[in-house]
Amino acid sequence: MATIILILATGFMLAFVVLSMMMVHQVAKRGVKINILWIRLFIFKYLHQYRKFTLEETGKVGPLFYPCLASVNIALVLAVIGLILYA
Repeated sequence: MATIILILATGFMLAFVVLSMMMVHQVAKRGVKINILWIRLFIFKYLHQYRKFTLEETGKVGPLFYPCLASVNIALVLAVIGLILYA
């Protein structure tokens, strides 16, 4: 059971990476210089900028923001549960 939960956590983490890279691409299209070397450190800064840009442009948060946050949170919860069950 723990293995299945850890596989699900990995899948949600992969979804987070894909969604966050899509958001970073959108931020880069709006003129923000992306530091590729430090992208793992600054990813949440870029996510916040994506939220700010889309909120200013459309009055709503962009469609990638909440699924991205949900996927990383679900992945973290599943990873903790999986590690507890595995031990």
